[in-house]
Amino acid sequence: MKDGPHILVVDDDREIRDLLGRFLRRHGYRVETAADGRRMFAALGAGRFDLVVLDLMLPGEDGLSLCRRVRADSSLPIIMLTAVGEDTDRIVGLEVGADDYLGKPFNPRELLARIRAVLRRSAEGLRRPEENPSRCFEFQGWSLDAARRRLQAPGGEPVVLTAGEFSLLLAFLEHPGRVLTRDQLLDLTRGREAGPFDRSVDIQVSRLRRKIEGDPKRPELIKTVRSGGYVFAGTVRESP
Repeated sequence: MKDGPHILVVDDDREIRDLLGRFLRRHGYRVETAADGRRMFAALGAGRFDLVVLDLMLPGEDGLSLCRRVRADSSLPIIMLTAVGEDTDRIVGLEVGADDYLGKPFNPRELLARIRAVLRRSAEGLRRPEENPSRCFEFQGWSLDAARRRLQAPGGEPVVLTAGEFSLLLAFLEHPGRVLTRDQLLDLTRGREAGPFDRSVDIQVSRLRRKIEGDPKRPELIKTVRSGGYVFAGTVRESP
């Protein structure tokens, strides 16, 4: 347990915090908890975490705002907890950078499965270079180092990608000029193991466009194909 992934659970319900803490520790995770945003950022500033379980409804600053602040400079995986039936909140949560969501009330085993899936996807991009084939892609002045999961803008600035955004961009760069349906993108990026929200691909595409397109409303790189899916229209060059 000492070397297990470090999870931060942020929820104002003490019963939920205690339940998840005990449950996740039994499955080999190190767990800390926080009741609000202030305590959350205090914990993030004091230690290194592998994933945050973040409740949407919190006293003071809500989960959406907290997620947006984390995403401003970090790709730390986040799973959002939302009220059942609040589809709009779930969509907004994914738009501001959450890697996955789970509606309340939930089965702790389902949360455990989602934590494992998100950590697995994140780890795929964080392996040591010698464990991950060194592949670099260049497109329209941009460059992506797949081994190190580093995206660099044409001007040289680094651009932070979440695990989901990285997987989606890599899928497009590996299949330039090919129309990829939403189902194909789900298989390529998530493996479907976490039962993803059926519009999550569209939300991830929207987020990725905001990072790499000159005008996200008139995309030149990731184009929508009516009744088909998406196609990466940029010229891609891969180098070892």
